[in-house]
Amino acid sequence: MVENLKQVIIVRNDIGMGKGKLAAQVAHASVSAIDKIVIDWPEWVEQWKSEGMEKIVLKVNSEKELLILFEKIKTMFPAALIKDAGHTQIKSGTITCFGVGPVPEHLIDEFTKKLKLV
Repeated sequence: MVENLKQVIIVRNDIGMGKGKLAAQVAHASVSAIDKIVIDWPEWVEQWKSEGMEKIVLKVNSEKELLILFEKIKTMFPAALIKDAGHTQIKSGTITCFGVGPVPEHLIDEFTKKLKLV
C-alpha cells in the first residue's frame, strides 16, 4: 500500500470556460488520466478507488504555463492532455487542461504546491 494517492487536474484559467464547459473538460481529464495510469500502476488505481478517489482541480494562467507543467509531470507519470473538440464555447483543438493520477501525493505536490484551486 502506497501513502495517500490523489488525482490532479490542471486547468487553463485564461480561456473563460463556463462552469459546465469547465466541468466537462475536468471530467475528460480525469477519465483519460485513469486510462493512462492503470496500465503501469493498476494497484494505485484500486487503492485510490477504495479510499474515496481524492481529486484536486488547480489552475494556471496560460497555455504555455500548462504545457511546461505537463512536460515536467509526464516525465514521472502518464498524464492526459485534453484538447477541446470545438462543439460549443471554444475553438477546436484548444488545449484546456490535463490530468494525472492517481499518484502519490508527496510526489505530485512537488509540481503543484504553488498552484491555486479553481
